[in-house]
Amino acid sequence: MKIAYKVWLDDNGKAFGDGPYELLRRVEKTSSLHQAASQMGMAYSKAWRLIHTLEKRLGFPLLERRVGGEFGGGSQVTPQAKKLMNQYEKFRKDVKEALERIYQKYFSSPLTLPPVVGSFRLSPRGRGRRRSRALAKGTERVRGRKGPK
Repeated sequence: MKIAYKVWLDDNGKAFGDGPYELLRRVEKTSSLHQAASQMGMAYSKAWRLIHTLEKRLGFPLLERRVGGEFGGGSQVTPQAKKLMNQYEKFRKDVKEALERIYQKYFSSPLTLPPVVGSFRLSPRGRGRRRSRALAKGTERVRGRKGPK
């Protein structure tokens, strides 16, 4: 067993987290929001909207954009965004270490679970749930009729 968690900065909505961090890190390497989005399997329009939303929430620009021209356009991460990325990276490292210490405090010995008696399947909705209940009772609907299996 291991610990799983997600961490982000929030300011009336997600202001910065792992996704935006990764997008900016890729923009830093490629000098292109389009290429960075493509590498992440994200549409350019979604990446652009995300950056625009985050810039509004954070109150400063994340990217300096250059429009086309002889050498093509591109994007550069702003100094403020680089500072945010560095702080977030350190913050994320500290959170990971703290959570691992806390996890070890409570779960350092193997967790013993009660033995499983029988087995069952949970189905979230619809006929599957009714079928699971019917199977538990020993009856099941077959093509609209009640009766034993």
